[in-house]
Amino acid sequence: MKRILKPVTYILAAIYFLVDAVFMTVARPVARWIGRHFEFRRLRAWIRSLSPYPSLALFSVPVIILEPIKPVAAYLAATGQIVGGAVTFIIGELLKLVLVERLFHLTRDKLMKIPAFAWAYGKFTEMKAWLQATEAWRAIRALTRAAKDAVARARAKLVGSFSRLATSRD
Repeated sequence: MKRILKPVTYILAAIYFLVDAVFMTVARPVARWIGRHFEFRRLRAWIRSLSPYPSLALFSVPVIILEPIKPVAAYLAATGQIVGGAVTFIIGELLKLVLVERLFHLTRDKLMKIPAFAWAYGKFTEMKAWLQATEAWRAIRALTRAAKDAVARARAKLVGSFSRLATSRD
């Protein structure tokens, strides 16, 4: 039984990290945008003033609160509410990752002083590196880049068309 469950566990973990990694490509720019556009100086100063273990407790809050969103979204999808499940999953996952990203950015040095956290983060980094080294990951990244390039070209073409239209009316 253990021989059967071990590969299944690795596959499920890889899928989990893949979903998180895909969402991180969206969450990082959103987190940076929030950091640039909203001033939370006092909150940021308070978070930075925390010692390592209270930082860990604060860092854990969005994960504890928002991680159950995945099974809720799966339940909604399984009961035929596909759009509601997808929206719940996307919003919950993005919200969780944005909050975790911002909190990790603010508390990273303190969190790394906790031996268990530093060990777990090292394992997470190893798993992420392994996942990014796979052929499937490289193929997805190539498709993503191609899609971004196509969207950028279409946008530039559309903006150019509107610019020519606006100048022709003047």
